[in-house]
Amino acid sequence: MAQTTHPMDIDDHTYTASPDKGKSVVFAGNPPAAGKAIPWVEKYRPQSLDDVAAHRDIVDTIDRLTTENRLPHLLLYGPPGTGKTSTILAVARKLYGSQYQNMILELNASDDRGIDVVRQQIQDFASTQSLSFGVKSSVKLVLLDEADAMTKDAQFALRRVIEKYTKSTRFALICNHVNKIIPALQSRCTRFRFAPLDAVHVTERLKHVIKAEGLDVEDSGLAAFVRLSNGDMRKALNILQSTHMASQQITEEAVYLCTGNPLPKDIEQISYWLLNEQFADSFKRIDEMKTRKGLALIDIVREVTMFVFKIKMPSAVRVQLMNDLADIEYRLSFGCNDKLQLGSVIASFTRARSALVAAAT
Repeated sequence: MAQTTHPMDIDDHTYTASPDKGKSVVFAGNPPAAGKAIPWVEKYRPQSLDDVAAHRDIVDTIDRLTTENRLPHLLLYGPPGTGKTSTILAVARKLYGSQYQNMILELNASDDRGIDVVRQQIQDFASTQSLSFGVKSSVKLVLLDEADAMTKDAQFALRRVIEKYTKSTRFALICNHVNKIIPALQSRCTRFRFAPLDAVHVTERLKHVIKAEGLDVEDSGLAAFVRLSNGDMRKALNILQSTHMASQQITEEAVYLCTGNPLPKDIEQISYWLLNEQFADSFKRIDEMKTRKGLALIDIVREVTMFVFKIKMPSAVRVQLMNDLADIEYRLSFGCNDKLQLGSVIASFTRARSALVAAAT
């Protein structure tokens, strides 16, 4: 039998291995002690709701509902690395303390979650009576991570299970795409959307990790981490750790070289060639740079697309150019020939230049 705990010990910050997939999010407290072998996304994962610094409105709402013992069924959705799993696991730690392993059933995308699992494993867990040994609540928690990967039949079966065992069990569904959850399940849950993290939160968290690890990071390198993460804290920490292993001094160039993304100065050069050089010269120079620096054309297209927004041009010309670049990116995602698509990029800019000249005259 598991060891009992006092109710005051439920927010203990000592690090224990958890059954989750390694989801991470920014948090404000000190990191738990851990060995060097532990990935930083695990080492700096929040252990309580007070540690979570982003999405304070959502976290405070869930914390209040938990404290008042009025926790509803939850549906947390949003992009990866924004703290969905970390938040619900922090709720479980607050509720159950050391009884955490006995009071929670977690199933994620790597598990079989067909209709049989819903009817047997989930129903068996929800139907059994829980024994509270010093924990605040006897209500158990079923955590279904990556719920949008569940089959429609399993979701329909889960609908009835949620209704039947509401008195003794709470269900928390986590997904990236809420439109893949059937409306019948959505209506039974309180929905919270986790948006991509603000640059301020990502920067603060990275500064804390950099200080804790004693890293040498330039301001330009820190800005590169924030820019490449796109609001995904897990991605930011993974890039930071991999760049640190490749280079002792972390600069902007080191970050881009480690991730394989084109440098901003390279994108500016490529854009200059596209807007000013003749077709043959532009093709030769871009192809040579792409080969020499090992750049992927799809990354170049995406970065050039963002650069186009900074250029002053008539709306009609910009709309047509955006449409052409979107078609090229779509074709590249299906594995079309790089040289043909590079020619298409240059042709699109050549047509845009002709339209700019015509508009100026």
